[in-house]
Amino acid sequence: MRLISTIQTPFQSECAVLGQVSCLLRNLDERVFQVQKNKGFSLIELLIVVAIILIIAAIAIPNLLRARMAANESSAVASIRTINTGMVTYNSTYPTVGFAATLTALGGVAPCTPSSTTACLIDSVLAAGTKSGYNFGATGAGGPPAVTYYATAVPITLNQTGIRSFCAFEDAVVRVDPTGVIAGSEAACQALLPLNQ
Repeated sequence: MRLISTIQTPFQSECAVLGQVSCLLRNLDERVFQVQKNKGFSLIELLIVVAIILIIAAIAIPNLLRARMAANESSAVASIRTINTGMVTYNSTYPTVGFAATLTALGGVAPCTPSSTTACLIDSVLAAGTKSGYNFGATGAGGPPAVTYYATAVPITLNQTGIRSFCAFEDAVVRVDPTGVIAGSEAACQALLPLNQ
């Protein structure tokens, strides 16, 4: 005894009318069409994914820029401290000269040979005056020997590479200007608040 399936698909009833060969071709065409239809993403799905990526980028990029500015400011403070240390060392190494007249006198190009014009106390990048989004300057005055100095760090592009400017003089306390403007003299630097207050 043979068992015959009584379940009919929608195509089986059409097959009785159309004939077996044409029915098989039609079923094959519909299955190929369904496979091709489900093969990729629709335009709407792709646009939604792009929109989500843009929203995430809009949230992340300002935070990244703020973090970069904070890192630049930390580097500027560390560089001002390095300049302070270099000036004190220069003053004690060359007492007849006093403090270094310029920032380049504290540095030197590798291989560096220490002298009063290239003391090799700071790295050549800092001695060139630009590092990590900040411009640096240092000036010794008075004498000879030079008895005073002041050093400055100012953002190259305000509100992009940094927000605040920094300065120091012979007391070696790093002072901050929240407006980002350069302290034009030692007296202007003395009027600013120390960094940790």
